[in-house]
Amino acid sequence: ESKLLLPKTSRNDKDEKQRLLEGDAVDNISVDMEIVAGGDDYSEDPMFNRKLEHPTSNFDTMIHLLKGNIGTGILAMPDAFRNAGWVVGLFGTMLMGFICTHCMHMLVGCSHELCRRTQRPSMSFAEVIENAFKTGPEPVQKFSKVAKTLINVFLCVTQLGFCCVYFVFVAANLHDVIKHYFFEISVHWYLLMLLVPMVLLNFVKSLKYLTPASLFASILTCSGLIITFFYMLQDLPDTSSVKAFSSWSQLPLYFGTAVYAFEGIGVVLPLENNMKSPQDFGGWTGVLNTGMVVVATLYTAVGFFGYVKYGEQAVLGSVTLLLPPNELLAQSVRLMMAVAIFLSYSLQFYVPFNIVWPWVKVYFHSEKSKRLAEHMTRTLLVFVTFALAIAIPNLSAVISLVGAFSSSALALIFPPLIEIVTFWPDKLGKNSWILWKDIAIVLFGVVGFIVGSYVSLLNILHPDM
Repeated sequence: ESKLLLPKTSRNDKDEKQRLLEGDAVDNISVDMEIVAGGDDYSEDPMFNRKLEHPTSNFDTMIHLLKGNIGTGILAMPDAFRNAGWVVGLFGTMLMGFICTHCMHMLVGCSHELCRRTQRPSMSFAEVIENAFKTGPEPVQKFSKVAKTLINVFLCVTQLGFCCVYFVFVAANLHDVIKHYFFEISVHWYLLMLLVPMVLLNFVKSLKYLTPASLFASILTCSGLIITFFYMLQDLPDTSSVKAFSSWSQLPLYFGTAVYAFEGIGVVLPLENNMKSPQDFGGWTGVLNTGMVVVATLYTAVGFFGYVKYGEQAVLGSVTLLLPPNELLAQSVRLMMAVAIFLSYSLQFYVPFNIVWPWVKVYFHSEKSKRLAEHMTRTLLVFVTFALAIAIPNLSAVISLVGAFSSSALALIFPPLIEIVTFWPDKLGKNSWILWKDIAIVLFGVVGFIVGSYVSLLNILHPDM
């Protein structure tokens, strides 16, 4: 009979727990332990071996998952439908939601398989691809470090891109409200005013402590969406007033916006890794499926009704900017969504910081210098997103570019590649339908990545084309 020998609690153990929260909570959630061979179920399932200071409940995880997916992307869906047409947008969005959710399941499933192989309690996205290559077919083993670095780069670019969009979104909505009631100044001044509050918000270190902010943001988002639906459904024109199919040249912009909206894969493993009951994350009625069904339904509804209501006006990157400026209720939606997105910034920031911080902290040795360096690193990363927002304050263009370039790689290309490398050739031979399904998803992602990025860049450089 096998036994799982857990380490005794000690000062070093407490220091290790604190380390997980301060720097490696996403990238290196691990625990030193001895497993005595013998076939016990505990040695087979990594979920039983986790040791967390502040584990999140199923409810906490659902809130974070919804907030990690329902952000600026949902409000840009009418613009996505404008670039696709209402028929293509309707079926394309449901298909995109299904594929992206399937890829999330792929990533979690591969993470569990690799944790069993390596006897580790959990892994980050980058560690999953590293261990997939390291334990995979011999020809790819030498690329494990390169694969890990590549994932980390794309994660940083994607999540910081989200943060950049959040900056622009909050500033644009504040600009519209204050312009109507008081005075008009450039949107760049609003970006500058947001800089210090954004920095202070991101000094919060633990996901557990972000739950109240996420819950409040979710309430504001729900309220804002209900009021937005109220306006969209009033005097709704017939679908004949808008295009069923837009044009082939605009489809890449639709792809970029849609995959941006669904790209919550960067927060999937951090959320699952921090759960008190991670076994409840997957499954047909698990946290992931339940949350993503809600997300996909909302995206499709907002995109369809928003495009039918506003037609070719839906070009501003957020449906809130199309609501009547003379009505107090409509202005309240802009403020509610601005506050909700502001509070959600820290959740998107959580992933890139925990990738960058381990590389930075090795240069500092005393606790005081590490604390100072951590605050400086957080401040610098927020400033990077601020600078990008200043440089490209076009909300719609930034969303399409971030989605096509980095989100498509993380959401559509890497997960099936990881599954192929993880299970080849024992469970994934040449005649396996799973192999060909994975290859099809990779090709879909690569085409979207290349064409979508190119068209989005053209749209930024030549907006009048």
